[in-house]
Amino acid sequence: MAPKAAAGRGGEKKKKSVTKSTKAGLTFPVARVARTLRFMRLAKRLGAGGPVYLTAVLEYMAAEVLELAGNACRDNKKKRITPRHLVLAIRNDEELNKLLGGVTIAAGGVLPNIHQVLLPKHKKGSKEGKGSSQEF
Repeated sequence: MAPKAAAGRGGEKKKKSVTKSTKAGLTFPVARVARTLRFMRLAKRLGAGGPVYLTAVLEYMAAEVLELAGNACRDNKKKRITPRHLVLAIRNDEELNKLLGGVTIAAGGVLPNIHQVLLPKHKKGSKEGKGSSQEF
């Protein structure tokens, strides 16, 4: 007679759990977004697809901002993304600037801009030897 298997479920091995984020192909946590939406009590009931869609949108927006900020960082020959790089990335992109127009980022500064009226006027007929001591 063969020995019996362990008591219980017959010695079945437990399957590895698959997260909602893995099923959706996302990096951001779908379950955490779903929990946050439930705690916010925006509606009595919450569908299964809503948190997945919202998580995908959040992940896309984060990737977009980080890509542009990384480009601004590389343009300034730096290796770390700072709030300044975030501001430069957001304000130079038309759609992100429209979305985040009223947002102030701490220690971000402003876009470099000098009004045309404040710039020195160049005379077309001036000679190089005469004039002001400074060249612009």
